[in-house]
Amino acid sequence: MSDQVAASLDDQVHLLVQAGTGTGKSLGYLIPAMIWAMQSKQTALVATATLALQAQLAHKDIPVAARAVASVLGREPRTQVLKGRSNYVCLLRVRDQAGPGQDSLLGGAELVDVVRDSAVDATSALGAEVLALREWADQQASDGGLADRDDAPSHSPRAWAQVSVPVRECLGANSCPYGAECFVEASRARARQADLVVTNHALLAINAMHGGTALPEHGPVIVDEAHELVNRVTGAASSELSPQQIERVAKRASSWLDDDLAAELLEAADTVSQALAEVAPGRITEPGSLAVQAAELVREVTRRAVSGLAPSSGQTAEPEQQQASSAMKEIFEIAERMAKLDEHDVVWLSAGERFGRQLNIAPLSVAGLMRDKVLEDHPTILTSATLTIGGAFEPLAGSVGLRRVDRIAADDEAGDAGQWRAIDVGSPFDYGRQGILYVATGLPNPGRDGIGPDALTELAELIWAADGRTLGLFASQRSAEAAAEHLRGALPGMNVMCQGEANLSELTRTFIADERSVLLGTMSLWQGIDVPGDTCRLVVIDKIPFPRPDDPLMQARQLAATQAGGNGFMQVAASHAALLLAQGAGRLIRSSSDKGVVAVLDPRLVKARYGSFLRASLPPFWTTTDSEAAIQALQRLAAS
Repeated sequence: MSDQVAASLDDQVHLLVQAGTGTGKSLGYLIPAMIWAMQSKQTALVATATLALQAQLAHKDIPVAARAVASVLGREPRTQVLKGRSNYVCLLRVRDQAGPGQDSLLGGAELVDVVRDSAVDATSALGAEVLALREWADQQASDGGLADRDDAPSHSPRAWAQVSVPVRECLGANSCPYGAECFVEASRARARQADLVVTNHALLAINAMHGGTALPEHGPVIVDEAHELVNRVTGAASSELSPQQIERVAKRASSWLDDDLAAELLEAADTVSQALAEVAPGRITEPGSLAVQAAELVREVTRRAVSGLAPSSGQTAEPEQQQASSAMKEIFEIAERMAKLDEHDVVWLSAGERFGRQLNIAPLSVAGLMRDKVLEDHPTILTSATLTIGGAFEPLAGSVGLRRVDRIAADDEAGDAGQWRAIDVGSPFDYGRQGILYVATGLPNPGRDGIGPDALTELAELIWAADGRTLGLFASQRSAEAAAEHLRGALPGMNVMCQGEANLSELTRTFIADERSVLLGTMSLWQGIDVPGDTCRLVVIDKIPFPRPDDPLMQARQLAATQAGGNGFMQVAASHAALLLAQGAGRLIRSSSDKGVVAVLDPRLVKARYGSFLRASLPPFWTTTDSEAAIQALQRLAAS
């Protein structure tokens, strides 16, 4: 892998590297990237999907790689982690825009302890956390730190919101009274001096969308956890618009607007609420629909509000006015984009218990953005344990902007711009010896009403044979909860835990500590848990994780693929399911000594015409449809 990464950097050609769990892929790209950056005097950029991998790179892998590189080049490379603005404390919020907990005779840390040890309301607890964060931020400023959220005292999301600022509401270093001390500017200054910068997929996308203003100048881009790139870029390029948003911004801006315009904004929020109540959830495609009329109304009134919030000639707006203006401008831009109904966007109405009815917008594809703003300017290396879909690299490559015709062999010389290579470096694990894939072909196909009684019975039998030690991955929270309820009755004495009953990190710790436990959950467990050893000997997947049939964005992408002459189901729905299945099944074997069974309670994995495509994306386990073989294997493992 290191040889191929080094060749890609030298040839300025793109590269896809599938590297199974346990290959040490972080070192596989870090070392050649560091050497290339130091020799070329250009910054190499690494982008991850998760903060967890960022932390692993910063605290574990980068120090190891840096020492190895220093032994060859005579110095350690300079490295810097760069996060989004809201991950750093805002000194303006801390010093000039005091929220709860600003004044107290006790110090922040002492107050947190007092609150924790006494029966107090949530407001007092919030105030104590905010005060502790403010004191810590001041100390960070004195010590030359960066006030990064990951290093902060224990706090809730609400407390962090009191000391940070959304990117839109930042005044900018030149306008802010604390610009010279700004933690974000300090982190960017360090990044500009670094040989290697670690950031995330979302910031990479924001940098692409906003003309390169979010990241320092850099050379090659290395995307780790690349199977997540399309989702993360889509998320960064998506927006929502709700009556509650409009009302909040209207109230915030009212102090600087004339009374009539302030009242008109509040009336617009009510009008939008009434309009959305009459629209059925789903995709919006008609220019004259009520939803589009609502977006047009918001666009027009916020356009005038943005003008009304501008300071008079020769005057400077106070910080709160500037922030209100930025928030108003954001609402205007979202409404304007929605009102256009551009063919490259998907607009839809969603309805939920938590957020009510809201309009949503997302790009139909991110391939053009990635091709024009990332791939054309930077040789890009994408790596993950799961890059092949149905056994091929081309589907994922196409989704991020690489063209099928531009692929060249791993040993071909690079010529034209846009060319890419792809390699699978394999895995140190012997999947055929270490794991079994069992597909329950005797069960009926899963329905839309959640996990069925036959599947629950088989689930209990498998977990009984494994003596616990089971990770259950479900397509819906409802199915996970139904399974938990059934198992607690069928397997008394077994510690059955379900996502949502406690903090996920707490559930994971209990799962690791108690080898006879069972952990059931949904999407975040498919990719976000790593438990090597005897903790997990059985991974159960209740159904093939196709996207929801009523997901407007996925529906639109399937339709676009079909209209372009392709197979929309296979290119979008089946590819989505294949990646998730590979990630879920990959939870089982995390070290060379792990053994166990992946059980899929969905017979379509074998019986459906697309089953072979999905299975080709999975690790090469020994495969069976014999439940007795799976149960006996689990019993032998439990007894060993």
